[in-house]
Amino acid sequence: MGRSFDGSYAEYAVVPVGQVIPIETGLPWDVVLTREHVRKIIAKRGDTPGAAKSVLRKLKVLIHFAVDYGWPHDDPTLRVKKFAKGEFHTWTEDEIGAFKRCWPIGSTPRLAFSLLLYTGQRRSDVVGMSWADVDDGTICVVPLKTKRSTGVKLWIPIHTALAEVLSQADRRTETILVTNYRQAFAATGFGNYMADKIDDAALPSRCVTHGLRKAAARRLAEVGCTANEIASITGRATLQEVSRYTKAAEQRMLAKSAMKRLEDRPPLKPIARPISHLDSQTSTKGLGIIPKNPSNSAGAGESWWSRGESNP
Repeated sequence: MGRSFDGSYAEYAVVPVGQVIPIETGLPWDVVLTREHVRKIIAKRGDTPGAAKSVLRKLKVLIHFAVDYGWPHDDPTLRVKKFAKGEFHTWTEDEIGAFKRCWPIGSTPRLAFSLLLYTGQRRSDVVGMSWADVDDGTICVVPLKTKRSTGVKLWIPIHTALAEVLSQADRRTETILVTNYRQAFAATGFGNYMADKIDDAALPSRCVTHGLRKAAARRLAEVGCTANEIASITGRATLQEVSRYTKAAEQRMLAKSAMKRLEDRPPLKPIARPISHLDSQTSTKGLGIIPKNPSNSAGAGESWWSRGESNP
C-alpha cells in the first residue's frame, strides 16, 4: 500500500483516532514527493474546497518539519495554489424576520440567534459567553481565534433588541446559552442545534450560523460605520478581513448613491436655434451641413458635388 500519514493529527491532536481520515498519496516509500504529486492530492478534494485547503495546510506542516531535518531538498508544497473557498451567505432582512417569527423571545433558539446577530461573534465564542461577562450595558468577549496570539478583549455594547431578549432569559446558569440538560453547548453541537432550528423556520439551506456574523457586519456597513468601527465589534484582525464581510453592502450603498446623484442631476436645457421656414429635411441647411465650395462645371447657377466630396 502507498504511503499515508495522519493528516489531522498535526493540527487536531485531540481528535479520536477512529475519526481521523488519513491522506493517501498512492506513492511507494522510496519515491520523493514532488509538486505534481501535491497538486494531484489536492485535486482529489476539488469538490470540497475546505477539505482541500485543510489537507494542503497539513502537508505544509509535515514537509516543513522534514525540510528542517534535511530530508527533502526542497518544498513541494511551495506555490501550490489553494482552492478558493466559497463565501458564506449573508442573511437578508427577510430571512432574519422569518427566523424571528418562528422563534419568539423567551426561546433558546431566539436567544442564540440574537447573540449571534447583535454581537457579530463566531459560534465558538457565543457558546462561551457567560452572565459574568455582561456588565454595565456591555458584554465582554475574548475571541478564541485570537486568544492565544493577542488575547484582546472586546467590550461590545448590548443592542436594545438583544437587551430585550436577555431580560427574558434564565440567569441561574453560568453560561448564557445552555442545552436542555442545562449544560453549556459545545461549538459543534451548537452548530447542529442551530441548523435544526433554522430548518424549522423553513429557511433555505444557504442560511447558516456564520451568515449571521456577516449580517451583523452588513448592517453596520449599511448605517455608515467605518471599517475600523466594524472591526471593533466583530473582532476581525485586519481591515482586509472586514472588507470581505462588507463588500456587498458597500457596493449596494455606492450604487444607490450613484443612482441618486444621477436622478438629482438637473435636466439639460436644449439649445434654442431659430428655424427658418425655408429649411427642409432635404436641405443641407436643415441638416446642419455646411456647404462646400460648389463646382460650376455643370453650368452656371447649378451647383453639384462629386460622390467623394459628399462623404469626405
